[in-house]
Amino acid sequence: MDFSLLLVLAVALSGVIYLLDVWLLKPKRRQRFAAAEANAQEGLDPATSEKLLKEPWPVDYARSFFPVLLVVLVVRSFIIEPFQIPSGSMRPTLEVGDFILVNKFAYGLRLPVVNTRFIEVGDPERGDVMVFRFPDEPSVNFIKRVVGMPGDRIRYEGKQLYVNGEPVAKELIEEGPEGSPQQLLLEERLGDAEHFIYNNPRDPGPQMREVEVPEGHYFMMGDNRDHSNDSRYWGFVPEENIVGRAFAVWMHWDGGLPSFTSVRRIE
Repeated sequence: MDFSLLLVLAVALSGVIYLLDVWLLKPKRRQRFAAAEANAQEGLDPATSEKLLKEPWPVDYARSFFPVLLVVLVVRSFIIEPFQIPSGSMRPTLEVGDFILVNKFAYGLRLPVVNTRFIEVGDPERGDVMVFRFPDEPSVNFIKRVVGMPGDRIRYEGKQLYVNGEPVAKELIEEGPEGSPQQLLLEERLGDAEHFIYNNPRDPGPQMREVEVPEGHYFMMGDNRDHSNDSRYWGFVPEENIVGRAFAVWMHWDGGLPSFTSVRRIE
C-alpha cells in the first residue's frame, strides 16, 4: 500500500469534512440553537445548549487531525522524508538498520503520489546517494549512488568502473580480517565525491559492456559492488522516479535498542 496515497486521502477526507462543517453544518447548528433559544421562555439549560451546539464526532476528529495530517504531508512530500535501510547493498556507506533522512527538494518539488516535478530546483550529480522508485516496481523505494548522468557511457568489467572510457580512480584502504581477500575496502573518487566501496575478489560479479545513459535517465550502483541489485541488472532510472537525495543517518536500529551514536552525514 502506498503510504503517500493514504496520507493524501486522509488529508483530503478530513479537510472536506472540516470545510463542510465550517460552511454548512456549523451555521445550521447555530440556527437551530437560535430558534430553540427564541422559543424557550426561560432560556435553554446548559445541557440542551451543549447538545444543540455539539459537533458530530466525524467533525470533531476531522478538526483535530486535519492540521496535523496536512503538516505531515507537506513536510514529507516537499522537505524531508525518513527511510530505513533494509539491505546491505550500500555498505559500507549505509548499514542494514540505518534510518536516513532524504532531502525532497534537492532535485525539485514533486507532487505526492504522481511524483511529477512542478518546480525545478536542481538535478542529481554524479556521486550523489539517491532514493528512487524501482523502475520494475514503482511502489518499492531503492537507494543507490548516481554513477552515470544522461549522455554518459558506463562500463563495468573486472571490478573496475569506467565512465566515458576512463577508469574511475580507487585506492585500497583495508583488506579483510587477517589479510583475507574475501572483502576489500576501497576509496573511490566519482566526480567530486569521495566514498568507500566494497569489492570481493573471489566473487566474479557482473560484467557489463559499455552502455550509454539515455536523456532523462540515470545509472545507479550500490557501494557494495558485488552484492547490489542495481542498474547493471535492470537498466536506467527515469527522472520521474526520483524521490530525493539522502543526506544523513539519524538513527540505527537492528532489533535491539536504537542507537544515536552513528548519526552522520552521508557522503
